[in-house]
Amino acid sequence: MEAVRGGRGGRRVAGASPAAAAAASSAGPGACGCQGSRSCLLCEEAAPPPQKRENFVYCPLAGLAVGEEQSEFAGWAFPFPGVFLLQDFVSLEEESKLVKLMDQNAWKPSQSGRQKQDYGPKVNFKKHKLKVANFSGLPEFSQELVTRMKNHSPLKGFSPVEQCNLDYGPERGSAIDPHLDDWWLWGERLVSVNLLSSTVLSMSCDSEDSVQLFPTSLSETGQLRASGSLSASQKHHQPTGFTSDRLRITTGWEADCSSATRLVPSKDITVAVHLPRRSLVVLYGPARYAWKHAIHRHHITGRRICATFRELSQEFSDGGEQEELGRKLLQIALTFQGTPM
Repeated sequence: MEAVRGGRGGRRVAGASPAAAAAASSAGPGACGCQGSRSCLLCEEAAPPPQKRENFVYCPLAGLAVGEEQSEFAGWAFPFPGVFLLQDFVSLEEESKLVKLMDQNAWKPSQSGRQKQDYGPKVNFKKHKLKVANFSGLPEFSQELVTRMKNHSPLKGFSPVEQCNLDYGPERGSAIDPHLDDWWLWGERLVSVNLLSSTVLSMSCDSEDSVQLFPTSLSETGQLRASGSLSASQKHHQPTGFTSDRLRITTGWEADCSSATRLVPSKDITVAVHLPRRSLVVLYGPARYAWKHAIHRHHITGRRICATFRELSQEFSDGGEQEELGRKLLQIALTFQGTPM
């Protein structure tokens, strides 16, 4: 979900805040991992362009993206399948223990003000090549988390082959640009555990297609209602066997042809998925393959650690062209004896 690759040495900020300048000074060479167009408070000489603000908010109970009250889309909504959000996935005690164990290993500088710990094979996504040699598996402290994930129907059969820990801090201007995760190696479900502070996952789409909006209202019980039904394109990519109540609410609307609808270009929409502290989020289907995800700088208000788990794609699974390599990777990963790469 939040991939990291590459790096370069940091440089002093010309126009940074005093706190950022002090961090850059004390961090020393190599403190920044930015490259290309990416930047952070430790390296950028001018403020980056402002990020587009979210104009819809994801409602996990209804599976809807609901127009922000202060936006032009207030009173409108559309189905937003492909997100499973589980609050309080870990307890405060578990969170403290996990962070303490992570901090026993070194954090390496990454791009856009993040720090990273990688537990996975070394991959060249452009050339579609990977190396298994130094891969020793997922960390021991994640075994219980992975076991617990499988108790939830959207993660039935989930066997991660990679874990990437990312450390965000406001003093570094941490962020991650809108992106789609690779799907040559990584499979359907991207799973993240959000630790230490709440944040917002910003979803955007570059498609030229339009999204059909439906007027919203509240029922007598206070539940969100919308008129309309899912189109075929909105139903695709849903994992087999996913039967949560939230999905049934989303796909169970009755079409109301008399209701007014509204077509809006997908590229004009940004959906905020609020991630509470200690929550788990899964992206799959349209939210995985059609909508880019990002964490913007203004949504990092304190230290935040994200542990993202990825499974193998069909090419590396049973019956795939690289089934044997995939089986080898999975065997190593699930020993839970790994150290960061």
